[in-house]
Amino acid sequence: MDHPKDTECKNFILSIKLMAKHLDSMAENFDLDSVREMLNNIFAAESIFVMGAGRSGLVGRAFAMRLMHLGFNVYVVGETTTPAVKKDDVVIGISGSGETRSIVDLGRIAAEIGSTLISVTSNKESTLGEMADTAVVIPGRIKDNGGGYLERHMRGDYRNLTPLGTSFEISSMVFLDAVIAELIAIMGVSEADLKLRHTTLE
Repeated sequence: MDHPKDTECKNFILSIKLMAKHLDSMAENFDLDSVREMLNNIFAAESIFVMGAGRSGLVGRAFAMRLMHLGFNVYVVGETTTPAVKKDDVVIGISGSGETRSIVDLGRIAAEIGSTLISVTSNKESTLGEMADTAVVIPGRIKDNGGGYLERHMRGDYRNLTPLGTSFEISSMVFLDAVIAELIAIMGVSEADLKLRHTTLE
C-alpha cells in the first residue's frame, strides 16, 4: 500500500467536525430523566456489573474503571474474578444496536435474577432496550449490514465518515464520562480522592 505523503487530510478534519457537531446535538437533546434514573440506580446498587462486546466492551471497561475510582463495587462481565449477579445489583449493558446476541442473552439472565438492568443503546425499541428497567438512548449510527458504509463512499457519499459503530462508541464514551463527572459532583469528591484508588501496578 502506497503511503499518502501529500494528503490534505480533508476527511480527517471533517470527521472530527462531524463528531463534535453530533456530540453538541446529543447534549442539547438528551433525555435527562433516563440519566437521573441511571444515577439513582447506581447509588442504590450493592454492586455494579458492566458489559459490552467488542469496542463497546472497551468503553464499558473505561466506565467501570472510573466507577472503581469513585469507590463503587464494580465488575466487568466476563472477567474471571467477576462474582455472581444478585437481586440488589445493577447490570449496565452497552450495545449500539441493542441486538448484540451475547449482551441480550446476558441481559435476560440479569432480568431473571431480578437485578436492575440499564441499557445504553441507540435503539430503545431493540431487544435490550425493551427488556431494560432504564434505557438510555445514545444517538448514533449503528453498524451497517452488507457494507453500506463502503458502498456509500464508493459512490462519493461522505455524509457519514465514521465506520461501523464509531458514532455510538464515541458518543457513549463521552456520555459515560459525563455520568462520572455528575457522580463526582454529587459525591463531592476531588481528583486527589480518585487518585488514591488508581492502580499502582502499571
